[in-house]
Amino acid sequence: MWERRGRKKVMAFVMAGGEGSRLRPLTTERCKPAVPFGSRYRIVDFVLTNLVNSDIRSIYLLVQYKPQSLIEHIRKAWTISTLFSEQFVTVVPPQMMTEHTLFGGTADAVYQSLNLMDMHRPDLVAVFGADHIYRMDVRQMVRFHCENNADISVAALPVPLEQASNFGIIEADASQRIRDFQEKPEQPKPMPNDSQHAYASMGNYLFNADLLRTALEEAHKEGATDFGHHVLPRLSRSHRVYAYDFSTNVVPDTKPYEEKSYWRDVGTLDTYFEAHRDMLGLKPHFDLFNPQWPIFSSHYQGPTSWVMQGELDNVLLGAANIIRNAKIRNSILRREVMVEPGAQIEDCIIMDYVRIGRGAKLRHVIVDRHNVIPPGAEIGFDPERDREKYHVTEGGLVVVPLGDVRYYSREERRMNAGYSD
Repeated sequence: MWERRGRKKVMAFVMAGGEGSRLRPLTTERCKPAVPFGSRYRIVDFVLTNLVNSDIRSIYLLVQYKPQSLIEHIRKAWTISTLFSEQFVTVVPPQMMTEHTLFGGTADAVYQSLNLMDMHRPDLVAVFGADHIYRMDVRQMVRFHCENNADISVAALPVPLEQASNFGIIEADASQRIRDFQEKPEQPKPMPNDSQHAYASMGNYLFNADLLRTALEEAHKEGATDFGHHVLPRLSRSHRVYAYDFSTNVVPDTKPYEEKSYWRDVGTLDTYFEAHRDMLGLKPHFDLFNPQWPIFSSHYQGPTSWVMQGELDNVLLGAANIIRNAKIRNSILRREVMVEPGAQIEDCIIMDYVRIGRGAKLRHVIVDRHNVIPPGAEIGFDPERDREKYHVTEGGLVVVPLGDVRYYSREERRMNAGYSD
């Protein structure tokens, strides 16, 4: 939504074309932003929530790799009020305005979509990634940008110096003005006022609209296609480019026990799984319940979950699950999961429309959608045997890939839930 009463007009491009190759097999049939997360969300829901809650509601979602699942999710979950033309989340494929049919990089993706800016004439353009789990009030970044008379602002996350070699690092001076970018440096430069931490780029940028257009037109002529590698390092030498310290961002009603400035790049299966663990427990590192900053997602209209004679400990449940006489611990079950008697599930993520057979045992497993785990099956106990059928990570996590798409009516599911003894 446009800022009013003399404030800046802001629109957003969300980069949602990521292949997410390190998340395979979860990304074999879907792009990374469409990967399910938590008990009811997709990864893309977090950046869209941050923008919408920050009153930025003119949002173009730039897609590329296997986008159908993401397109369907946006269609069902992200219809903003049609009464106002400036409130929308619209999916944009490659525009084929160049000799290439696909986006050549993040900068090329926005370059191919520059015509969309002509329709709205914003003062500022937010270019955000769609791959991360976090909360952020973007209005505070806009305020920082304006107060510093910046041309570009880059969201920066303080990370311990010993971990900084895993990130793209920002070198900034005491005024937060960026002097250089370093890609996973062996000797990262510390923050100007903290020798124990370095600024890692979060991949979220705020541009003055006129500069963005000029910079991308020049970059296209030179064959430069990426913001982080090409466009921003060059502009930092000629324009006012500032690092916005994400640790100063305050989201209302964040709990005292939550991790300050929580942000995760769930780029691998193991980090994806660990981020789910961060949502469990009485005092989670990232508490999904925040009425003042709700995370929006699909408007599923199914029934509530049904548990009969089950033992559940530290479990997040989606809607319409059927659980009878099973033991489930430290796990997340998304919607319409059926767990038969005697099954044991520990330290697992069970995605939508999965049936866990009678007496099956699962430990440290991700089960993707539309799977039927046979009665008596054991997964997560014998790594060698698991590797013969499934994907096993270096950390020992077993991933059961997407199964056959099937549909069970609610009546059939309830009949099946009777389980003749």
